[in-house]
Amino acid sequence: MSGDDDILFERRGGLGLVTLNRPQALNAFTLDMYRRLDPVLRAWEADPGIVAVVIRGAGDRAFCAGGDIRAIYEAGMGIASDRSLTAAFFREEYRLIRRIHRYRKPYVALIDGITMGGGAGMSLNGRYRVATERTALAMPETGIGLFPDVGATHFLNRCPGHIGRYMGLSGARLGAADALYCGLASHFVPRARLGELVAALAGAGAIDAVLAAFVGDPGPPPLAPLQAAIDRAFAGNSVEAILAALESEVGDDADWARKTRTALIARSPTSQKIFLRQMTIGAGFDLDAALMLEYRISQHVMAGHDFYEGVRAAIIDRDQRPRWQPPTLGEVDAAMVETYFTPLGPGELTFD
Repeated sequence: MSGDDDILFERRGGLGLVTLNRPQALNAFTLDMYRRLDPVLRAWEADPGIVAVVIRGAGDRAFCAGGDIRAIYEAGMGIASDRSLTAAFFREEYRLIRRIHRYRKPYVALIDGITMGGGAGMSLNGRYRVATERTALAMPETGIGLFPDVGATHFLNRCPGHIGRYMGLSGARLGAADALYCGLASHFVPRARLGELVAALAGAGAIDAVLAAFVGDPGPPPLAPLQAAIDRAFAGNSVEAILAALESEVGDDADWARKTRTALIARSPTSQKIFLRQMTIGAGFDLDAALMLEYRISQHVMAGHDFYEGVRAAIIDRDQRPRWQPPTLGEVDAAMVETYFTPLGPGELTFD
């Protein structure tokens, strides 16, 4: 398959249809895919014949599992010839996310299957986010030495209570009912009806009315009965306090707390502390401010250790034994965390 086939564009009536076409890579975005998508979205926005845009993933496993972290790893490690990718990828991805957030026409993301990282950025920041019974939505970045980005400072801070902290620190996966409960999905449509939905949207009817005609019931959200426990455990001002609260949880939620604590302990101590600080600083940020903050953090992370070690352990060697530096939360002090928030000077992300 050529690179030109990685993302497909077609018009169906009044609909502009985007298909992420890397099913073998769970439809992960490459920089070239972002660069091909941006001018098409611009053209469709200006085209009076296009009334809405739909973005979907090929295959039956994923909408989009994220960005091409292997390529970023190879650039940062000097394996690839173009080392500028560690800046260009984030910069161009974030600018495209902003375009989607401000898109003047209905933008409908079909988040069927795995939706993580950059896939969440390209869907959750848009107007309509359609989940199915196969949706698996997560922000697992702290597990590879990165941090939840792509606007997560904005959209995770708007989840009920402290669910955003829970998602970012633990990498928990949400199904459709939970995605709706958190406001991350806007609609639930059974997977078997997605083809009909796309055909109906191409008929140039009122988007809200079309979506309403296909909405189903995903059932009760599993997170709802856990809300009180999540809010108790994740209210702390430090990762250490959150771990202690999880350890002290008793009663019906004790098993959930034990599993969640185990998940946190395995993740990069530095990434976890960055993320908690990021969520605190960005609690009231709009998307522009969130992306500018996240770009700043991303470039400091690209100059560090844990991202490359996390990708090595998860993707390159697949030994699942990352050697984080520093290896413990206690060794990641406040001064160290603040270095990741230091302004980049002329290298800051800006918007036109």
